[in-house]
Amino acid sequence: IVLCGGQSKRMGRPKAWLPIAGELMLPRVVRLLQEAVSPVVVVAAPGQDLPPLPEDVQIVPDEEQGRGPLQGLAAGLAALQGHADVAYASSCDVPFLRPAFVRRMIELLGSQQICVPRVGDYHHPLAAVYRVDVLELVRNLLRDNRLRAMFLFDAAPTRVVNADELREVDPTFETLRNLNTPEDYEQALRDVKHFG
Repeated sequence: IVLCGGQSKRMGRPKAWLPIAGELMLPRVVRLLQEAVSPVVVVAAPGQDLPPLPEDVQIVPDEEQGRGPLQGLAAGLAALQGHADVAYASSCDVPFLRPAFVRRMIELLGSQQICVPRVGDYHHPLAAVYRVDVLELVRNLLRDNRLRAMFLFDAAPTRVVNADELREVDPTFETLRNLNTPEDYEQALRDVKHFG
């Protein structure tokens, strides 16, 4: 599941359309994800214009803008009902996503409902794996206006993955590197030449 959000206030333009290494950001992230998982669902903000994507990518609308990642996660999980058992959730602004990181997170899920990395002092809900059947819990949290991902991690059996468990597949945790400012983007344009 790729959550697109809408216009980024700090970036001044939609992240999905940012050019990087001869691609646009969203198609790049989708391409990298497709090396690890299938099907891929993209969740778009209401009325959001997206770059062209492969025909096998399903685009679904986020039902309500401004309610954060849980709202987008609900839309993505609903679209995957009957098509997948688990979903890897990603933002659309992670140009250095490593497919091996995604595969490792899925492996580490085990019998849990959610598998989320904790690197540094942060949990990363948009680099986590969710069983599709946590949808009802997500909807309950949304209904109760409890919009933080941590509420979901408290409500469902969750495996927290530490940095050491991921270092082998992504030594510098580039998968977790998103672009929130113009400076982040400019740095990514410089660094992408060395990404491989």
